[in-house]
Amino acid sequence: MTLAAFVDEAATVSGAAELRGAASTVAFDRVSVAYRGAVVLKPLTLEVAAGEILAMIGPSGSGKTTALRAVAGFVRPAGGRIRIGGADVTDLPPYARGLAMVVQNYALFPHMRVFDNVAFGLHARHAPKALIEERVAHALEVVGMSQYARRLPRELSGGQQQRVAIARALAVRPKVLLLDEPLSALDAQIRRSMVEEIARLHAELPDLTILYVTHDQSEALTLADRIAILRDGALSAVGRTGDLYRRPPNRFSAEFLGRANLLPVVVESAADGSGLVAVRAGEERLVVAGADEPAGAARLLCVRPQNLTLAPDAAHANRIAGVLREIHWQGELTHLVAEVGGALLRVVATRLPTIPARGERLEMFFSPADASLIAEDADV
Repeated sequence: MTLAAFVDEAATVSGAAELRGAASTVAFDRVSVAYRGAVVLKPLTLEVAAGEILAMIGPSGSGKTTALRAVAGFVRPAGGRIRIGGADVTDLPPYARGLAMVVQNYALFPHMRVFDNVAFGLHARHAPKALIEERVAHALEVVGMSQYARRLPRELSGGQQQRVAIARALAVRPKVLLLDEPLSALDAQIRRSMVEEIARLHAELPDLTILYVTHDQSEALTLADRIAILRDGALSAVGRTGDLYRRPPNRFSAEFLGRANLLPVVVESAADGSGLVAVRAGEERLVVAGADEPAGAARLLCVRPQNLTLAPDAAHANRIAGVLREIHWQGELTHLVAEVGGALLRVVATRLPTIPARGERLEMFFSPADASLIAEDADV
């Protein structure tokens, strides 16, 4: 059986049969959640396209896991509706929603072998024995764990256990896969490997919609088609991963996703249709990407540390000078912090021939296309 057939085969297991025929979209329609009168998720409206990976990130307590658990059916919304494949599932139990969930602690049964752990959801749905054997075999094959079917969880590494947990989720043929910080319990090297595994899995199962909650920004940037940033229970920003990273809409998303440099500037001349705007930072005149910016407006210039260079060239037309305050050498990368008019700018430099000294004047260059403008009061 091909991987496409693995996903597209008509459901024969009871529960969610009606939902399984619909597209695997997920929609939050003004969904709010409260615990004992305290609102932890403010009315959230957000749509996830079929086959998309949407990463939900934010600080602790931002509401991202609560939103995921509301989709799973483990949390009852105080208001609003949740739709999967266009069908309202708000009042349905978890097993009838056509989805599966993987959490950070694997949740494998220690007394069951790998095969039985993967088969558990199918047994709970009273699937025929032949179907169970077929689906478990294919799920283990998808995650590269076929040869470990007879092992107990304690005989596996953390990364292997998480693969088994994902296989168990896939075995029930979900149209939506919910991942709640699935890699946070793993060490850095295994995490990187598992990110690659999840990316490969989605490439082979392109119809599978994934909602991925993580506190690790690199995971979100690597895996997600789009990213939703939550703050204090509300949606702060959402957009395609590259767009959100290059053009954050507000200060919080700029600082939270990728730790951008923010420098106060004043718009010197209004946009002229070229897509570029002249701004002034102290005595420096800079040209950055922007549109509909009125002359005299106070803005924050946003530029990523890796988009600043210490070597002038034609492509990096903007120059700004500061005083070097910190140096952190990390092999091929050197992290520098310079003070510019009271603001701190971070630079990530590669293979510097010489390391400048603290207190030295530091000139930094960047391309107009690598910077954007944010309204100072754009908090949400």
